[in-house]
Amino acid sequence: MSVDAVTRLRLLAAGLHTTLYVEERLELPYDKVWAVASDLAGELPHLVPLLREFRVPSGDADRKRALAVGPLGCRSAFDVRLAPGWCLMQSRLVVGGMAAVPEGDGTRFAMLGAARPAALRPVQWAYGLGGRRGRAFIRKVALRAALRP
Repeated sequence: MSVDAVTRLRLLAAGLHTTLYVEERLELPYDKVWAVASDLAGELPHLVPLLREFRVPSGDADRKRALAVGPLGCRSAFDVRLAPGWCLMQSRLVVGGMAAVPEGDGTRFAMLGAARPAALRPVQWAYGLGGRRGRAFIRKVALRAALRP
């Protein structure tokens, strides 16, 4: 039995005991939603407030090494797995992911974020890095997807 990308991300979030997992149905076509989500270099800095730049090498490989640059110039290397409907990004300290599947004439979209060291999870909760931030992320994805031709 195979599971779709959103179910797979939901299972990963449960396994990681993540503080941030949100899933919503968007009234937008999958192609537009995934065009935003998969454009990591172009769109991720617009979606993540503490990210100034996300450098991803060009090419069709589904596994890449990326570099995240924060607003003050802090840098972090990420291993990225990108495939249609699926994105998983992992650094030494953070795991982030997005998934999308067509659902009728819309899209089921999910995202997760987690600190890799379990000791940092209470800090995430204290700063409200839960559902509110995730819903804001998904609203930004939807807004940017709606603006696509």
